[in-house]
Amino acid sequence: QVQLVESGGGLVQAGGSLRLSCTASGRSFSSYAMGWFRQALGKERECVAASSWTGGRIFHAEAVKGRFTISRDNAKNTLYLQMNSLKPEDTAVYYCAAVRDSTGSYYYRPDNYLYWGQGTQVTVSS
Repeated sequence: QVQLVESGGGLVQAGGSLRLSCTASGRSFSSYAMGWFRQALGKERECVAASSWTGGRIFHAEAVKGRFTISRDNAKNTLYLQMNSLKPEDTAVYYCAAVRDSTGSYYYRPDNYLYWGQGTQVTVSS
């Protein structure tokens, strides 16, 4: 089992940057495919970015491509999301998620994931 804790959210002006972190407890973090999701008020949870357990295969949603970057440091049991050029429409609660994986794949559907963090609020003002 793995427990996930997100940090780094906050209030930022449009055009600004934030870096989210997701720290995992438990063993074998490097055995888990990971993802970042967000959920805005009244909207469904959507995948922002995802990573295979090695970090060698990654996915970014079209809405954030070129602005957000997912990365991971398996030695530190930490997943990151660097968010640049933030827009008001990026406002949401951001969640990290994990699922044990041995195939080297990434996953972008919420129901692919077993473990979730509590979320961190990101608010982008115009």
